[in-house]
Amino acid sequence: HSSCQNTVIEYMDLDMMSVLIQVKLWRVCDPAQDQCSDAEVTLSPADGRLELVLFHPAASELLAVASVRGLQVWDVTRDTALTGKHTPVCARFSVVFSYFILSQEVRLWDSRKLSSSLTILALHIHCLTDLSTRGTALVPKLALDVSCCEVLRLLQLTDNFIVPISYQVPRKAGQDFHADLYPDTVGHTPAMTAEDWWKGENKQVLSSQRSEASTSSSPLSTPSSSAAPSRSPSSTSGLSSGFLPSPSPSQSSRAIQNMLGPSSKFRHIQGAVLHRDTHITNLRGLHLTTPGECDGFCANGQRVAVPLAIAGGQIAVFELSQPGKLPDTALPTIQNSVNVADFCWDPFDTHKLVVAGDDAKIRVWQIPKGGLTETLTEPECVLRGHTEKIYSIKFHPHASGLLASSSYDLTVRLWNLGTGEEVKRLSGHQDQIFGIAWSPDGKLLATVCKDGKVRLYDPRKSTLPIQEGPGPEGHRGARVVWVCDGKYLLVSGFDSRSERQLYLFSAESLASGSVASVPADVSPSTLIPFYDPDTSVLILTGKGDTRVYTYEILPEAPYFMECSSFHSSEPHKGLCFLPKTECDVRDVEVARAIRLGKSTIEPVAFRVPRVKKEFFQDDVFPETAVWWEASLTAAAWLSGSNGQHRKISLQPKDMTPVSEAPKEVPVRKYLPSSVYLEEKTDEQKKEELLSAMVAKLGNREDPLPQASCEGVDEDEWVSEELTTHTHTPRMIHDTL
Repeated sequence: HSSCQNTVIEYMDLDMMSVLIQVKLWRVCDPAQDQCSDAEVTLSPADGRLELVLFHPAASELLAVASVRGLQVWDVTRDTALTGKHTPVCARFSVVFSYFILSQEVRLWDSRKLSSSLTILALHIHCLTDLSTRGTALVPKLALDVSCCEVLRLLQLTDNFIVPISYQVPRKAGQDFHADLYPDTVGHTPAMTAEDWWKGENKQVLSSQRSEASTSSSPLSTPSSSAAPSRSPSSTSGLSSGFLPSPSPSQSSRAIQNMLGPSSKFRHIQGAVLHRDTHITNLRGLHLTTPGECDGFCANGQRVAVPLAIAGGQIAVFELSQPGKLPDTALPTIQNSVNVADFCWDPFDTHKLVVAGDDAKIRVWQIPKGGLTETLTEPECVLRGHTEKIYSIKFHPHASGLLASSSYDLTVRLWNLGTGEEVKRLSGHQDQIFGIAWSPDGKLLATVCKDGKVRLYDPRKSTLPIQEGPGPEGHRGARVVWVCDGKYLLVSGFDSRSERQLYLFSAESLASGSVASVPADVSPSTLIPFYDPDTSVLILTGKGDTRVYTYEILPEAPYFMECSSFHSSEPHKGLCFLPKTECDVRDVEVARAIRLGKSTIEPVAFRVPRVKKEFFQDDVFPETAVWWEASLTAAAWLSGSNGQHRKISLQPKDMTPVSEAPKEVPVRKYLPSSVYLEEKTDEQKKEELLSAMVAKLGNREDPLPQASCEGVDEDEWVSEELTTHTHTPRMIHDTL
């Protein structure tokens, strides 16, 4: 209510069960006081569903209530309406604001520029935002900051935030009040009471001079010292104004941060392909149609395995330490004898490659030191047990030689590679198993299935799931990965409209469904996730994509914080991430991946831009787990033991942590704006120009260079007669 300085708000309450329609008025207390839980006034129009409410612009306590059946005018101090149905109420507005639900644009219109055909002309002042607009509200004129020529301030309502948007007219800085921008505005004192208006009186609210009102305190005003200058009339520099007066810029920035919510330190993460000297090129005959459950290729810190489109399920192995152009001739390969369904490297043995085939068998291959020099035809061992084609295989994160596999026979089986035997068989799935994932501590196994369920197994205690809950509704594919120290499960899948989605599930209550979800885009390939437990950064991409998504995952709301994406010029087969020790910490590289293109293998570095790179960025490089070393054997895990990886520091010995860096005194980099905006006279400009020319030409009083050269003595000169006749050669000789 304008006459009460926003201390009264209205609320419509529709109770469908009792068919009771009410309008409740609440008086907002000062921040230091406790808000009353009961409404100050409750009105019961009882005239159908309510649509709109509007306070009178000049009379106090006078409220118009519009319903589907008519219109009533209420004196809120009474229990009955002043008028009945169909009572006309006129309201004039000089500025109309138009916002669109699910739009990301706030546009300003001026209704004074209406043509005869009621065509509204836009003022061409747009504010493009990153968030969808759910509503807008206009801040009273008396709350504007006239010192920075703020003529308008909106409050934009989004799904999670209330964002102030400031409109400022670019004017020269100074103490002058710009009267042309600020005519007298309507004050807060009502012109009459509701009873006076009902008796027929018509009065206008007294105007208030904006120059005087700007000096008074207001809950929404901010000192000009804390207001940031606007880049353009449509900029959102009003964010620095906030809601409460801030005595210092630092406190103002903290208030803005609290208002906008958390911000990720990785929001500006940058992905970049490394120099061509590190690439492996001239790849030929790649197999581009691997099953959806397969990552497409796999890599460790030393080598990369790539499937080839050659009969017999052949796999090429390339050493990362030997980049360059591959020969046009045939390469030594692994002949798997059947089509490859999935394959992966043993995390504890960089020479061991495990391949699952269409024949329901798992073959274990041992790569010789130095790489493949000849074609391998005989595996080290073959695991038999599945009755249908295998979907995917995953190694245990702690126990050496312990492998999990999922198959079309709707089972998940555990294998001991040391003995070549099946040790566990998990059941309970009703359809195709899209993905499996071990928990970080290695105790539990999670699966996501085509039947729309996410399941959790404790293999050492039961062959049936200990938990299950609703998963993605789409049936095109899904992946699952553990995040936030094993507290949550992240599932990448599709919704009912076949659009890619990310879902976050609590590992303690799968039955309650996802706690958060984020839409990605529309694409037929499943997003393959990689999660870095050190930074809680999630990186995703799909086969055939050109974009790599990056999120920081939080254990509490908002759960997902989107960061910068990495875009490639050509579609890629996928990404495979390397151990953390491969990252260049001096360049603040938090992740290193191998990107498989159409004919190349390229390293990709993900870096966080920092200023003080001479220091070790210990806030993004905590001690990392040595996950490439086993902490126990498969037999020990099966008997009930649990392992834990040791941790190491990535800090180089010659670098100091940034947390221990000496504090620098802030230095002002730029002169104040008054220096640039100060008007200079013509004489001052001429003097500056002459001074600059003199400085460029140098000091004209300095002697010339030839003045310092030495000549001949006076007695060495001869007469003109001798010079012109007989002694010319001698004179020249002596002179020289």
